[in-house]
Amino acid sequence: MAVIALTTFVRITDANGVSQGSYQNGKVGEVIRLEDQDFAFLSFLYSGAAKNRTGDNLEAALTLSCNKLAMGIAAEAITKKWMVEVISCSMNPETWEVGRVLTREHWVAAAMSYDPSQVEVVLSSAIDAVGATAPTRTLTSKLVGSLPLTGSIQNL
Repeated sequence: MAVIALTTFVRITDANGVSQGSYQNGKVGEVIRLEDQDFAFLSFLYSGAAKNRTGDNLEAALTLSCNKLAMGIAAEAITKKWMVEVISCSMNPETWEVGRVLTREHWVAAAMSYDPSQVEVVLSSAIDAVGATAPTRTLTSKLVGSLPLTGSIQNL
């Protein structure tokens, strides 16, 4: 039987790109180095991307144990719309060095829920169709060539 070791790395930054923490859930009490940055251990679960209930956005979640520290950081992350980069990697199970980056995802801390045992931080895609936060762009003939003079655009 082959052993496949996986670790999730989380890099949190504020709106100005200043680091607010770098964590991994693979090796208890250890620091793992990835891309010239140290990631301290934090016990968390990451549930990957899934469409939200209305189908207009992707969401993921970080689940942490419920304590004052986790609650405080989660609340600040949501209030200040911190960015969360999640990197999933395969690891060498003997040396616990990073083998290969499997996925890299970018999220915004959007909401949180909690009960006596856990805090769940809901992560949302950075471009939200409902919030219309997609960058706007005006089509000009310089960008796309000749434009129709009527509202009727046909794809031939």
